[in-house]
Formats: sequence, structure tokens, C-alpha cells
Amino acid sequence: MNDISSASYLQFSCNAHTICDPELRPLGTGLYPVLSIINHSCVPNAVLIFEGRTAYVRALQPIGKNEEVSISYIETAATTMKRQEDLKHYFFTCTCPRCVKDSEEDALLEGYRCKDQKCDGFLLSNSENNAYTCQKCSISRDGEELKKMASEVLLLSDKASSFASSGNNSEAGSMYKTVEEVERKLYHPLSATLLHTREMLLKIYMQLLDWQTALMYCRLTIPVYERVYPPFHPMIGLQFYTCGKLEWLLEYTEDALKSLTRAADVLRITHGPKSEFMKELLGRLEEARAEASFRLSDGNEQRIGR
Repeated sequence: MNDISSASYLQFSCNAHTICDPELRPLGTGLYPVLSIINHSCVPNAVLIFEGRTAYVRALQPIGKNEEVSISYIETAATTMKRQEDLKHYFFTCTCPRCVKDSEEDALLEGYRCKDQKCDGFLLSNSENNAYTCQKCSISRDGEELKKMASEVLLLSDKASSFASSGNNSEAGSMYKTVEEVERKLYHPLSATLLHTREMLLKIYMQLLDWQTALMYCRLTIPVYERVYPPFHPMIGLQFYTCGKLEWLLEYTEDALKSLTRAADVLRITHGPKSEFMKELLGRLEEARAEASFRLSDGNEQRIGR
């Protein structure tokens, strides 16, 4: 590749946008010159949403007259170090409020959990005695023990990934379950590592049509999503939507109604109330409301009959 072609490619790759479907699954790449002037933030006040090839920038919160509009170029459910690494592709260092402060969030997202399973503290490294000490209750865990568990997780994850890559979802699910069990003993409940394993388990068990197991892992991801994303981020809404659809399939009508209502509250902001995607969601929500209302009235009639 000559210098001109290389420069053109770099310019394109830095300014191109990944075109996604309404559920943020990648479909292709497009160049939108006007959108390319919008700067990045790890705490964006807007989001880029596509309907077909048409791109929309939608506000996640009220934006003042002289306030800069920002979107995120990368996945933000990650530590500062991981986000900065991902942004190297764009040749700048992010200095948004989330990146410049010494964040407790990073310690949670990458940290080990307290030895006391009832404590929700995270561990801080103590280089003097090769131990990690809980910042909340001061109980320590041996550094070598933690490294051994982390190595075990890495080995098991490689095996699980190999099964998943070969399409053996049953074996992959079993192996990822083992990974998740070890990670629960090692990492903080809000750990990004644990989150990604549970996301993988959700995907696998949906492919296996095991709705009950998929729902369990979906529910476990939501507290982390709510911690790392802004309140009206589409990822939160989409995860509640997935949760609601699973609950509806399993006939947990009341739970489905709550999840779909929460999804609609978020996605109405991010996707717009008139989009085809929102029309589908609102249709499901009305079904859930009607079913819940019917069950309630039917239950009342039975009690009166007695």
C-alpha cells in the first residue's frame, strides 16, 4: 500500500461509523462527514442510532445551548486503561471527566472481591507483603492465591472459547459456567470480566433455547450495565428488553411488564417514539399489560366466587 493509499485508509477508518441495527448489532461501515465532527466522550450526552442507512444523533439528557454534543466512539463498559487502548485507533487520548479522575469505578471493574462473601468491598494491592486488602473491611487475600485463580480462569476461558468457536454450544455453556463459578470467587460482582462471561452465557443459552438459564444470566448483567452506562443509554434499554422478552416466554407476566416498561422508558429516548423498533416494543408492552390486567381481574373473580 503506497503512502497516499495508506493515508486515505487511515483517514477513512478514523472517520467511518459502524452501521448497526436497532439492537446495536453491526451491519456494515459508512462514512457520514457531518457526524465525524462530533467529538468523543466516555460519558456521552448523545448516542448514534441507525434506521437502515439513516443515522440519527439522539440526546441522552438535556443539552444546553452552548454545550458540546458528544458521543462515544468505543464500548464504554470498560476500565479507563482499556478505553484508552481502544481509542488509540483514533489517535487521541480522552480527557473526559471519567478518564481524568482517580475512579473507584476502575477498581470495581477490574478488581478482586473481598474474601468475605458478604462484603461488597474491592481489593487494593499491598506490595509490601504480596497481598490484596479489602478497602472496606481490611481483610486480606494472598496475592499468589489470586494469581493462581486468575490463571485458572484464563485457561478455562480459552477452552470455553474454543468450544464456542467450533459451534459446540452445549460444551461451551458448561465450560463458561465453570469459568463463571471461579470468577464469582475471584472478582468483584461488578467486574467487567465477570460481566463479559455472563454476556457470553446469555448468548449461548439463548442459542440453546434454554430460556430459564438465559434469563438468570441476563438479570445478573443489568446491575453492572446500570453502573457503567448513563441512565438512558441504549444498552441498558436493550438489556431490559431482552430480559422482558425472556420473562414473557416463560410466562412471568408481572416481571415482563416491569422489564418492558423499563426498556420502553429508555429506548423511547434513544431510538425515538416513532421508530419501527419502538412500535414493536410498545406492541409487546401492551400485550403484557393486557395479560397482567386479565390475570388480575380473573384472580379477583375467583376470590369473589369463593
